[in-house]
Amino acid sequence: MKIGPFELDEPIPDMERPHAVVVLRPWIDVGNVGTLALSRIERYFKSEEIGRLAEPGMFYDFTRYRPRSFFNEGRREVNIPNTTIRCSRLERGPTFLTIHVLEPHLYGEDFTDGMIELLKFLNVERYCLIGGMYDMVPHTRPLLVSGLGTGGTVSEEQLRVGVRPSDYEGPTTITYLVAQEAAKLGIETRTFVTHLPQYLELEDDFAGTARLTEILCTLYELPEHLIDKQKGLDQYNKLQDMVSSTEGMASLLEKLEQRYDSDLKDDSYEPLSLSDDIEDFLKDVGDTL
Repeated sequence: MKIGPFELDEPIPDMERPHAVVVLRPWIDVGNVGTLALSRIERYFKSEEIGRLAEPGMFYDFTRYRPRSFFNEGRREVNIPNTTIRCSRLERGPTFLTIHVLEPHLYGEDFTDGMIELLKFLNVERYCLIGGMYDMVPHTRPLLVSGLGTGGTVSEEQLRVGVRPSDYEGPTTITYLVAQEAAKLGIETRTFVTHLPQYLELEDDFAGTARLTEILCTLYELPEHLIDKQKGLDQYNKLQDMVSSTEGMASLLEKLEQRYDSDLKDDSYEPLSLSDDIEDFLKDVGDTL
C-alpha cells in the first residue's frame, strides 16, 4: 500500500493508540544512542518491519549514504539505505512504532510532507524523537538529557524522567518540520536528547544508550532489564586512564565537573562556550581516544 512516498506492507497490523518513536541519522544520533536504544526494544518485542520509502533515491544521495553489498547464501545482494518503520506490540499501553529516519539530502519538504501523511494514516497519537548530541559535559557525572514537547503532560513527564527543558537555537534539520506540523494536527510531540562528552567521541556510547532506554522504559513501563547501565559504566571506566594521562585533561575535567555541579544547584543549564584552541585540543583528545 502506497502512502505518500512510503510503501506499507499489507495487511496493516491492528494498532492501539500508536506512538511513533523516531531516530534521525546522522544529525542527532551521536554515539548511535538512539539507534541502539530502539534496537534493544525492537529485539525484545520481536518487532516487524511494516514499511519503508518506496524510492529512497528520490531523497538520498547514494554517494553519501553508500549502499552495502553482502553475500546471502553465496549470492551477492545489495542493501540500499532507507527510512524504515517497525511495529512492536507492548504488553500494555500504546502500539510502539519505531521509525529509523535517514535525513534527506533532496526534496526535504516533500519528505516531511510524506512523514506527516504517514502519521495521519496510522493515526499516530504521539511523535517522539530521541537521540544524542556532543556537549561539554564530564563523563564522571550522570548524563544530562534535554527535551521539549507539546500536548499531554509534558512538564510532569520531564520531571519524572529527569529531563531539562531545551532552549536550543541554531542549525537544525529540515525534518524538524515533522514535529512542527504534527503539533498543529493535535499529535503530541516529544524530544529527548542526551548530552555526551565531546572529548570521547565514541562510535557506540553505551552510557548514552542506557540513559535513553531508561527514559523509554519509565514512560512506557517496559522491563527494567532492557536498561544496561553497567555496560556504559564499564566503557567510561576503561577510558578514564587515557583521559587522566592526557596532558591538560585533568584540569579541564575538573572545571567541567564544577560547572556541572553548579548548574544542577542553580537548576539552569547553558551550553559552555569554548575558545577555538580548546575546541581543537578536545578534538585531538577524541582522535587519540
